[in-house]
Amino acid sequence: MTAPADAGTPLQPGDHPYRPEAGAGGAGKPAPGGRGGRQDDRRLLRRERRARWDVKIAPYLFVSPFFLVFAVVGMFPLAYTGYLSLYEWDRTQYARGGFVGLDNFRWVLEDPVFVKSVVNTLSIFVMSSIPQVVIAVTVAALLDQQLRGSTFWRISVLLPFVVAPTAAVLIFGSLFADRSGVINEVLGNLGLEPIRWHVERWWSHVAISGMVNWRWTGYNALIFLAAMQAVPRDVYESAALDGAGRVRQLFAITLPMIRPTVIFVIVTTTIGGLQIFTEPRLFDDTAQREGGADHQYMTMTLYVYVKGIEDQFYGRASAAAWLLFMFIIAIVLVNYLVTRWLTRRRAL
Repeated sequence: MTAPADAGTPLQPGDHPYRPEAGAGGAGKPAPGGRGGRQDDRRLLRRERRARWDVKIAPYLFVSPFFLVFAVVGMFPLAYTGYLSLYEWDRTQYARGGFVGLDNFRWVLEDPVFVKSVVNTLSIFVMSSIPQVVIAVTVAALLDQQLRGSTFWRISVLLPFVVAPTAAVLIFGSLFADRSGVINEVLGNLGLEPIRWHVERWWSHVAISGMVNWRWTGYNALIFLAAMQAVPRDVYESAALDGAGRVRQLFAITLPMIRPTVIFVIVTTTIGGLQIFTEPRLFDDTAQREGGADHQYMTMTLYVYVKGIEDQFYGRASAAAWLLFMFIIAIVLVNYLVTRWLTRRRAL
C-alpha cells in the first residue's frame, strides 16, 4: 500500500522527532506532552513561583536595612540602658557593681533636680511646640496661595533649619544677653528694666523656646505645605462658590483633609520637644553648663547627660533615660488621641 502524500518524509536512523530536521511532519515543534513540553512547563512554573516570591519578599527586603540599623543603634542601646539601670557602678574603676533592682529609679524620682528638669522640659515644650505648629500651619496656608516668587518664599522659610545650631545660639546669644543684648538695649531705650534671661527661670524658657521655634517652624511649614498641595483645587472652588472664605476653607477643608500630616507633625514635634538638649546646653553661660546656676532651665535630656557623662553615675543616668522614654511615650499617646479626636470632631 502506498503511504499518503501528507505523511511527511519517513524518519531516518539517528533522526530525533523534536529536531527541526526531523522531517516535514515534525517541523521543529515538540509533540504535545513530550519531553520539550514538560521542560517548558517546568520553566514557566519556576518563573511564576519566583514572581510570586518576589512580590511577597521584595518589600521586606527593601525595608529590612532600616530595621537592621535601628536594631543596632536603637533597640540594643535601649535594652542595654535598661540593663545598666538595674546595677550599681563604680565610678573609679568603671566596673559594674551589685544588682540594686529599682533603687536607681527610686533615687532619680526623689532627686529634686530631676523633678525640676521635668517641669522645665514641660514648660519649654509647651512654649515651643504649640506656637510652632500653629505658626507652621499659618505659614503653609499662606504659601499655598498664588504668590509671586513662591519658590523664593518656600526656600526662605527653610533657611533657619539649614543654619547650624551653634550659629543659631550665637545669634540668639546676642539677642538675649543679660547685659549687652539687643533686646535689653531696646528695653533700656524705652525706659524699662532689663530682663535677666539667664537668671530668671521663666524668661530663660522663653528664650530657649524662641530658639527652637525659629529653627523648626519653617521645616514643619514645608511638610504642611506638601500635604496642602495634594488637596484637590476643585474642592476650594466649590467652597468659594458657596461663600466660604479663606479662614473657613482652612478649618473646614484643609485641616480635615491633611489630618494624617497634622498628627505626624504633632507626634514628631512632641518627641523632639521633650528631647531638647542642644539649645539649653549652648544657651548656658556658666562654667558647669548644667542648665543654669540653679538648674532653672535644665531639661531631662540634659539631666541624663550630666549624670551619665559628667558625674559618671551610669546606673542613675540609665534609669533617668528610661523614665524619659516612658514619659515621651505617654505624652505622645495623649497628643495623638487628643489630636485625632479634635480633627474628627471638626470634620463632623
